[in-house]
Amino acid sequence: MTTTTTARPDAVPTLPGKPRRLHRPLLWVSIGLAATTLVAIGGALFDDRVLLGHPIWMKPLKFAISLGIYCVTLAWMLSLQTKARRLGWWMGTVVAVGVAAEMVLIAGQVVVRGRQLHFNMSTPTDQLIHNIMATTIYLVWAAVLVVAVQLLFDKPGDRALRWSIRLALGTTLGGMLLGNLMFRVTPAQGREAAEAGNQLHFGSHSVGVEDGGAGLPITGWSTQAGDLRIGHFLGVHALQAIPLVALGLVLLARRYAILRPEGPRTALVFVGAASYAGLIWLVTWQALRGESVVHPGGATLTAGASWLGATILLSLLVLFRARRTSLVSTPYR
Repeated sequence: MTTTTTARPDAVPTLPGKPRRLHRPLLWVSIGLAATTLVAIGGALFDDRVLLGHPIWMKPLKFAISLGIYCVTLAWMLSLQTKARRLGWWMGTVVAVGVAAEMVLIAGQVVVRGRQLHFNMSTPTDQLIHNIMATTIYLVWAAVLVVAVQLLFDKPGDRALRWSIRLALGTTLGGMLLGNLMFRVTPAQGREAAEAGNQLHFGSHSVGVEDGGAGLPITGWSTQAGDLRIGHFLGVHALQAIPLVALGLVLLARRYAILRPEGPRTALVFVGAASYAGLIWLVTWQALRGESVVHPGGATLTAGASWLGATILLSLLVLFRARRTSLVSTPYR
């Protein structure tokens, strides 16, 4: 007769063990993006060219850092797969190729040609680059969607980590789609199209002003009006933020016994994911109203306070219930 052993509910949880080999194409692309980051930093220091009011190297720098982190995270997630690993490998490769192509287009259009990248339909070449970028992004999105569906039926790590990965992939897919909000004709672009007889520019990061105005250091997010890049950025990087909640809870469980069972940690992962989604909604709603992130109005502050209060309240309720359960299940000595 065989016997099975299960982990004690109060056992100290551990971080995920050594993953299987990381996805090589994604890893190589992330190394290339790290090198690109160093080149872009050098360019920002020694190249004084400006595009739309910002240093010309800032866009390649931001994208290299952001996409590099994204690729490393996805490579780690794919290494945890236990089912349909070959399909996951191919989807990761699609993402790697798409990201590499996107970075080449960004550097070529912005740094080499000195032309506006997004929303630029001024010449046939500009339009071609714009359309290739859009197609590549949707291919990457579709590949990540396949990985997300796969991991719905896979079981990497404990329950809290599994759900953090699933929720992260779902949120990042939504965050990527938020970029579609930027594709709308601004009043200035409408007048430009009427004068030129065709649409030369289509879309804008900003709401309430034209792109190219005053912005925050490095990110360039508008300090004068709404900026749709903020919600898009937060949504894309849910891929890192939500799993970090699960990993952080594992570390805290070493000190606080109440977090050792899977149940409370999983519930807190759901609270964290819901809170993060609420934050994405908040900054996107603020941007759509033409309000700068650095100048929140009364409605935004009220909504922000409600979001923060709900996050704290739900977290405390989870901890209170976990504590009550542990007291009931612990025998008197």
